[in-house]
Amino acid sequence: MMSQRKEFAMPLLDHFHPPLGQVRHWESFHSRWASAIADALEASLLPAGYFAEVQVHVGTWIEVDIGAFSPNGASASPAPEQGGAAVAVAEAVWAPPAPGFVMPGTFPDEIEVRIFSSEGGPTLVAAIELISPRNKDRDEAQRAFAAKCISYLSQGIGLVIVDVVTSRKPNMHEAIVTQMGLSSSFLLPADVELYAVAYRPIQREDAGEIHIWPHPLAVGAPLPTVPLALRGGVVLPLDLEATYSAVRSRTRLP
Repeated sequence: MMSQRKEFAMPLLDHFHPPLGQVRHWESFHSRWASAIADALEASLLPAGYFAEVQVHVGTWIEVDIGAFSPNGASASPAPEQGGAAVAVAEAVWAPPAPGFVMPGTFPDEIEVRIFSSEGGPTLVAAIELISPRNKDRDEAQRAFAAKCISYLSQGIGLVIVDVVTSRKPNMHEAIVTQMGLSSSFLLPADVELYAVAYRPIQREDAGEIHIWPHPLAVGAPLPTVPLALRGGVVLPLDLEATYSAVRSRTRLP
């Protein structure tokens, strides 16, 4: 089986520069890759009582005006008037007072596979983040993404981040380490621009630990199998190469 896997392995492409970046949208490939990872987890890796879901949101969040909803949560709709004309139904809608402050907010792109335990209701136990260019484009975007990852780790949730973005250089593992106030000894080598990093938070009797498995990546090279830790449970082998190759084959990329 391993020899067959290597025979049909499809190494990492550059999805962000010509020629591929001009003819295919990276967003489509990343979302399908996340779905392939979720499918592979549920097909053969996740123990009974666990399931995977895909969360994808790329771009600006659009909020609906509060006046568009009635107090019971139903959308306000026009009522017909005699003669067929429609008039808006006036309903009392509570509006909050003017805010005391309005501060800038940054909301990270999400191309994410979330793994849940179904025992006692869905509980998040692990997350896999496929990094987007917007996660890396500004300092505040990098901080927002790092804060999300740190929040997962502080709850004991296993985490894997995968960065194949060639168009922007900031290192998101470095952003996580820096925001946690840790030393530079936990950073990847300076020449590593693409990478997958797996994190396993563990609570010991005296202190907490986070086990880290860094995997440098390169265009033209195969992708690794990385540890995916489930909170309070097992560690699974996440085969990035198999899922990436499956999507490459289905999308007929060269």
